[in-house]
Amino acid sequence: MDLLLITVIAVIVIALVFDFTNGFHDAANSVATVVATRALPARWAPAFSAFFNFAAYFVVGTAVANTVAKTVKSEYGGVALAFAALFAAIAWNYFTWRIGMPSSSSHAIIGGLVGAGLAAGGIGAIDWSSVQKAGIGIILSPAVAFSIAFGAMYLVLGLQRLFRMHDDHPVFKGLQVVSAAAVSFGHGANDAQKTMGVIAALLLGAGYTTIGEDGKTVEVPEWVALSAYGAIALGTLWGGWKIIETMGLRITLLHANSGTAANIGATTAIFGATAVGMPISTTHAAASSIVGAGVGSGKGANWRVVGEMVLAWVVTIPAAGAVAYAMYWMTQLPTPLAVIGIGAVVIAFGTWAVWAMLHTIHAKDVEAELLPEDVLAEPVPGHPHLQGQGPVP
Repeated sequence: MDLLLITVIAVIVIALVFDFTNGFHDAANSVATVVATRALPARWAPAFSAFFNFAAYFVVGTAVANTVAKTVKSEYGGVALAFAALFAAIAWNYFTWRIGMPSSSSHAIIGGLVGAGLAAGGIGAIDWSSVQKAGIGIILSPAVAFSIAFGAMYLVLGLQRLFRMHDDHPVFKGLQVVSAAAVSFGHGANDAQKTMGVIAALLLGAGYTTIGEDGKTVEVPEWVALSAYGAIALGTLWGGWKIIETMGLRITLLHANSGTAANIGATTAIFGATAVGMPISTTHAAASSIVGAGVGSGKGANWRVVGEMVLAWVVTIPAAGAVAYAMYWMTQLPTPLAVIGIGAVVIAFGTWAVWAMLHTIHAKDVEAELLPEDVLAEPVPGHPHLQGQGPVP
């Protein structure tokens, strides 16, 4: 087995670690609303979401994977670039998960690829049309998701008045479960393809895959797709409860009716973007939908938390890009220095990441924070997760 193949395999493993972090970092996109409203027990929700994450493998193509794969021009691709981009994205995912901040795994990997690409070949190394798609998604997906969730909330309120249903009526909880399944499916369909795209770009740069007959599409081996969907599903199964806590309990006070509206907004934005091959952030879509549903329901939003989220969204690409640029630069040092420097960084970060995963909250901790069902409809201005939101009617 030659050295190139060994390094390619090692970087593929790192890519699947990124996919795993994507799963637990973004599990909140579908899990947060059903947990917050008790539509599903907290201990079951990640398994429910993981199942539909993986189910997308049997349905969805590779349009998003190809957009990601072409972020950096193939002549500049390779093991060093893929490693630097993946390390940056993994580091950003762990950091934002640790502080409970819903940021974008998708934009972290795009930022990582851009940063490593700039280090490898300057501005000319980047396929800016692929980056432009991600940039449009940063603006478009939150706006679309917020607007649809806001409008859906008014439709739901109209149905409530017509049929005299309360906010947590079983019909809404049923609709919430169905719509959460759709969000989970959309998350798997869009986000697993980002890892597929990185691995495909790596294989293309190393000569282990080719461009298709159309001269544009990168051939994505079946084992790559299967591995990517499996890794993201496993990550979702683990949970990532810090971000579930933020999205489910700190943005607004969710009921089954507003949870349904939020999931409708997120699903529409995610499926629309996947259909056109746009690597949007499912986190941006889901979080914006929760804000839209909260505002539309009259419960308002915790604008301090929303502001912190938006700040994280803005800095994701440049932050991941800076880390990737530095890591790529380290790979170009003389071999002994590169091995020592990169090894020290990876070991230090890996040690912290394992410690963080062993010292975090879990399903039972979030369940303990849920308001009792008999007081959900009451004003709770003193509830710890709604500080700064104002009175909740």
